[in-house]
Amino acid sequence: MNDAIEAKVTQIAERVGQSEGIEIVEVRLLGGGSRRMLRIVIDKPDGVTHADCEFITQQVGTILDVEDVIAGGRYTFEVSSPGIERPLLKPRDFERFTGRKARVRLREPVENRRQWEGVLAGLAGDVVTLEPVPGTSIRFALHQVEKANLKFEW
Repeated sequence: MNDAIEAKVTQIAERVGQSEGIEIVEVRLLGGGSRRMLRIVIDKPDGVTHADCEFITQQVGTILDVEDVIAGGRYTFEVSSPGIERPLLKPRDFERFTGRKARVRLREPVENRRQWEGVLAGLAGDVVTLEPVPGTSIRFALHQVEKANLKFEW
């Protein structure tokens, strides 16, 4: 049931965010009963401002309440930026952040390792290329990715 609600919220949030150039990175409905939390993570090329979070909160929140998308209406609603080590969840994320450093955990080992860190070198079809060190690359299918995030260099 949460999947259907998350899909509906994503559809609403994308429609609202589009006019302001806001990308919906992730929508999650967590918990149950009176402890439900709806979390929407947003991003913009120039960075997310407090006003962007407020805009999504007000606009999406109003639609959710009017359409009673989350039955019963009792939930905590949170809108935030993905942070500097944002998750890479969609194929377009791997394309958009080509050239940036990433940390990837795979479901199955590639070259006897499940954890990799390196520069994203591209996406061809559903195959990601990662350069753990300059001049060396590994390739793995998108469906093998268990978790991926940008890696911030301090």
